[in-house]
Amino acid sequence: MRIGVITFPGSLDDRDAQRAVRLAGGEPVALWHGSHSLEGVDALVLPGGFSYGDYLRCGAIAARSPIMAEVIDAANSGMPVLGICNGFQMLAEAHLVDGGLIRNDHGQFICRDQVLRVENASTDWTGDFAQGQEITIPLKNGEGGFIADAETVARLEGEGQVVFRYVGVNPNGSVNDIAGVSNKRGNVVGLMPHPEHAIEEGFGPDTSAAMRNGTDGLAFFTSVIKQTLVSA
Repeated sequence: MRIGVITFPGSLDDRDAQRAVRLAGGEPVALWHGSHSLEGVDALVLPGGFSYGDYLRCGAIAARSPIMAEVIDAANSGMPVLGICNGFQMLAEAHLVDGGLIRNDHGQFICRDQVLRVENASTDWTGDFAQGQEITIPLKNGEGGFIADAETVARLEGEGQVVFRYVGVNPNGSVNDIAGVSNKRGNVVGLMPHPEHAIEEGFGPDTSAAMRNGTDGLAFFTSVIKQTLVSA
């Protein structure tokens, strides 16, 4: 399975996402923001970083990059798309998922191991998780507070589009502790924490005060590979 990872000016985690795809058993395909070709990939990852320096709003300029026209068409046709951190912001700015992301309520950048609860194990990216499972993956953001109007939040909650929820602490003031959401179809998922940084044992300081990573993030990538093979 070929999974495209798009690099934007300011992307930081594109190589990490490519490596996660490879370790999960897929073939990573590097794509460029200025291209209009998805090169025949089966799924897409919009990685984390600071695209275009986070000018205007985070993800706002990237959401209007040339390749995003192809991403929007592909997503609306059912292709699996994962937006991680800055990629989640792009998905929101491109209206591929509902809601938006604003500056953390405490006004500071945060970097920590974060516990999440899997609220929907039926999306293209979460099939290898169990409903209600708690996982730990790294979180690092300055503008990660999820917001939406009350009607939208009620609809997301009622229709199972809240995919991940923060557990133990709400690190950025997100409404209802929401860490990630999907579109109605379940092929597009956005979340603030970084699964691509938790794919292999032995990386990260082994102390109680520092991030220790783990492998909970790998299931995102194995999930989409299995889902795509089943759908083929």
